[in-house]
Formats: sequence, C-alpha cells, structure tokens
Amino acid sequence: MTLSPHMPDLAGLALLLEVARAGSIGGAARALEITQQSASERLRTVEAQVGVTLVRRGARGSTLTPAGTVLVEWAARLLDLADEVDGAIGSLRAERSRELHLAASMTVAEHLVPRWLVQLRQRQEAERRPPTSVSLLATNSRHVVEMVQDGSADLGFVEGTGAPAGLRSRDVGHDDLVLVVSPSDPLAAHRVSLTPQQVAAMSLTSREVGSGTRDVLQTALAEHGLTMNDAAVELTTSSAVRASVRAGGAPAVVSRLVVGADLESGQLVEVPTPGLRMRRTFRAVWSGPAAPPAGPIRELLGLIGRSRG
Repeated sequence: MTLSPHMPDLAGLALLLEVARAGSIGGAARALEITQQSASERLRTVEAQVGVTLVRRGARGSTLTPAGTVLVEWAARLLDLADEVDGAIGSLRAERSRELHLAASMTVAEHLVPRWLVQLRQRQEAERRPPTSVSLLATNSRHVVEMVQDGSADLGFVEGTGAPAGLRSRDVGHDDLVLVVSPSDPLAAHRVSLTPQQVAAMSLTSREVGSGTRDVLQTALAEHGLTMNDAAVELTTSSAVRASVRAGGAPAVVSRLVVGADLESGQLVEVPTPGLRMRRTFRAVWSGPAAPPAGPIRELLGLIGRSRG
C-alpha cells in the first residue's frame, strides 16, 4: 500500500488533535512537551502536505477550520488504532524478552548448558522477575551455525578450533579431546603413547561430519599433513560414542568432559597422543551487532562470564 504525499505523519496528526483539545498551539506544545516554535512549524508542514488551512491563529488562541475539524475526527480514529497497535507491539516485545531459543553442540548441551540455565533461573527468581522460557536443541556445531544464521536460534554454542565466519562470537570455555579405549583393548594394556601417524591410521568410533569433535581431530591431524582413516562407525552423540567404546568398540577421540568419570573409575582408559594438539574452544555465537542483544541473551552470557571467572 502506497500513501499519497498529502498524508501527514502520526506526530503531525497528534499535534492537530491537541490543538483542538487545548484551544491553542502553546497548550498543545506543552501537552506534547515540545516548544511552541516546533509546534507551529510542524502545523505549517501538515497544512502544506494536506493543501488546505487547518488552524485559524488568533491573539486569543487557535481554532480549527471546518477542514481541520473533519481531519481531527478522522485522525482521532487513526491515532486510537495506532495506540492499540503500539500496545500490541509492546506486548510482543515483552513476550519475546521472556523467550530464548538456544542451539548447542552436543558436548556443550549435555555438560554445560544445564548449569548455565539453572544459574539464569536462580538469578531471575532472586530478583523476582518473570523467568525466561528456554528451548534448547542439541545438534552438531555446523547445524548450530546454520540455525543462528537463519534465525531459528537466538543464540548458539559451538565447539571447534576457530570462530565461524559471518557470526559474532564470544569464548565461553575450553576443553581437551582425548583418545580413549576400553580396558580390554590391547592399547590399554601396553600404556604406550601413539604418534599422529598411528592415530591417523586407526579406524575410530567417530562423530558425524559437522561435529566440533571431529573437526578438531581433523585439524590436529592436518597439522602433520595427515587425514582421518575411514571411521569404524559414526554416531551422532557423544554419549553414544562413549557407550560404544565402553562396550568394547573401536577407540574414540572424545571430550574429557564426556569421559572424565569413566577415566577415574577405570571403565575407559586414556591413550596418550602427545603429538596432537586437540584443545578446543567453546563459543557462543549470534548474528547482528558486535555486542550481544539486550535481554536474556546478554544476561545469560554475563552469567557465563562470571562463572568462568
């Protein structure tokens, strides 16, 4: 819909309505908290747009012309509707401020996000504020980036060696990947370190293409001019990889966060790989301005920053 150039803006119509109520341009200016000069200039602009005289100025005040009276009646209905729409927009914004759609890589979703969300809820309860409604999708890092880019996630958490291009990011933590085997594996008995070449030659229990865990391993091998061998099996969650190795499956490279308790209990055994640099960074990612958007995104990232400190 395209309006003609004769249609005044809402501010101009609101001023005309106040002139009718106050009986003077000065009174209308005080009601709208603008100067009388600004009010007079705006009225002249409205009259120039409409093409007719709307206000009779006099020493004892200002009155509307017949055309001005008709326009005020129309404008009053329009301004009432605009006020309703403005209120509805405010409700939508308030509702949006209590919603947060998260997407996180599997390791972050399973081991870090729950603690962060508990801290967010505790803070809001302590301050007697409405709690943020949070939805979380756990997936691989590549899909997290896609969801943030297309707007289906407000905030994402990824893992890997580098920040994803095209998005804003902030580091929220680190962890190390380790090569683990079941206690029955010959590598567990020998307790020897493996070279990058030996790791590259292994058929591992692996995460799927697009996972941060797999990307870190591939990057570490690439530093030595090596590539991964074909996987013995590909699984879509860290928990499934861990369970497969515990059951006697092929070795796997996994996050220490995932298998820390198993290493302490002896249900899994770490095989040293001193030649591979497999430290990775967890990052929060969002689209838009460099600073995180105000509201639950900024509040959550602030809590994460304080918990790291």
